[in-house]
Amino acid sequence: MTIAPERPLNGTLVEQFELGLDAPICLTWELTYACNLECAHCLSSSGRRDPRELTTEQCEAVIDELQRMQVFYVNIGGGEPTIRPDFWHLLQYAVDHQVGVKFSTNGVRLTPERAAFLASPACNGYVDVQISLDGATAEVNDYVRGPGSYDTALTALQNLQDAGFSDAKISVVCTRQNIGQLDEFKALADRFGATLRLTRLRPSGRGADVWDELHPLPEQQRELYDWLMAHGEGVLTGDSFFHLAAFGEALPGLNLCGAGRVVCLIDPIGDVYACPFAIHDNFLAGNLLGEGGFKKVWQESALFTELRSPQTGGACSSCTFFDACRGGCMAAKFFTGLPLDGPDPECVQGYGEAALAGERTVPAASQDHSKAAPTRNQPVMLTLSRRPDVLQAPTAPPTSACAESPLAGFVPPPN
Repeated sequence: MTIAPERPLNGTLVEQFELGLDAPICLTWELTYACNLECAHCLSSSGRRDPRELTTEQCEAVIDELQRMQVFYVNIGGGEPTIRPDFWHLLQYAVDHQVGVKFSTNGVRLTPERAAFLASPACNGYVDVQISLDGATAEVNDYVRGPGSYDTALTALQNLQDAGFSDAKISVVCTRQNIGQLDEFKALADRFGATLRLTRLRPSGRGADVWDELHPLPEQQRELYDWLMAHGEGVLTGDSFFHLAAFGEALPGLNLCGAGRVVCLIDPIGDVYACPFAIHDNFLAGNLLGEGGFKKVWQESALFTELRSPQTGGACSSCTFFDACRGGCMAAKFFTGLPLDGPDPECVQGYGEAALAGERTVPAASQDHSKAAPTRNQPVMLTLSRRPDVLQAPTAPPTSACAESPLAGFVPPPN
């Protein structure tokens, strides 16, 4: 059994965080895998609802526990969380129990009326909204997110601005196609009175199938780094790009992997994973429906205890830049078949390229919630570059109710 290391009485903030906290600073909660879109790079392979999804009452109990643990806020995602019929009820329940909510949406349900609610005293400043947009133009965005998704996102941003909602976020996954649009993204954020948030493309979920085509090239990594150094104070990154610190100066933020230390993920059925970008059996810590609930999983799981133990750094520890980048992203390494104590696949010193060229085994996905058959919302890139094995698959009718309707079997709460 791994024993948690003793916390030093005097240590830096990063050193304290590396050993884990009694409660996560924030956690990601995927309320549902149902989604109206089929984004090519979706890290959770969303599309269909899992019929074992937590009920409204179970979700309320989770919020009660997070309140007792004094979790600062939850980052609610999916799938598309607003598709879940009880989403707005759960959002209000969290606010009423002093748990802040930051939710990510493609904007499909952000009507003028909902925007007005979010801007109203009912939300009491406890709610933050992130609109997903992966291209500063429809051509680039809809290539990976599907036709019409650009217009949907901008309409949602306009509705929020018109309602007086302050400081919405525009959340961008950086890809090879949109790195050249960073200035345009910033201009869009300024236009809507929003804040730009950039995140890293991870090769997980459906993102594993398109990572080779979408992840930024080495010269684009440098372009991103230079742009963030110039604009970083006004742009959020969520510590997505700490691997870029090996270029020299560290970016604003903690610049460390917080998996199982300060962050984690709860999925729609209550499974708890170490990282929002690593929804895989290898990073499953437990289920909050078990005895002791979420608190026991967070504080006592063997996986989290191991992650909070001192890390050797492996092959990276001899690198001059190890203290800056800490070996990079655990999820990016795992889903490209690289050892967790090896270099990040996008190591800016070039070690990742060498590792990728060697022998490696890319892990199979442990789950997939993609729609059973393509719909009109399918991204352009999937219609242009669909894998041969998928092309040969028969277009059979759905084999279950949840394959036909993303919300099949969901019972909304009583009025």
